[in-house]
Amino acid sequence: MKFSVSLKSNNDFRRLYAKGKCASSHNMVLYCRPNRLRLNRVGITVSAKLGKAVVRNRVRRRLREVYRLNEDKLSPGYDIVLVARGRVKTALFRDLETDFLSLCQELGIAK
Repeated sequence: MKFSVSLKSNNDFRRLYAKGKCASSHNMVLYCRPNRLRLNRVGITVSAKLGKAVVRNRVRRRLREVYRLNEDKLSPGYDIVLVARGRVKTALFRDLETDFLSLCQELGIAK
């Protein structure tokens, strides 16, 4: 990831869920909030309800790649959390990419 750092702390995730803006699609939910930095920080959440570790890790890798390929289309200075939904397991990659970009557009973080 060129312009971003990953979110790791539970406090950051909780702050985003409580005070961030939210948009959702069939495949994912996107939370964002300005972070007063000159870079984006991203976190990806995949629930254990989606499947065993192999499935969750595959979903996480796919969402990370969607973000990586499109991060230059986003304005810098945001904390972003992607939360996977059940349909993400069987969704095509291009569907994930269009969902991500439309959610970013909806939240106003796309350039």
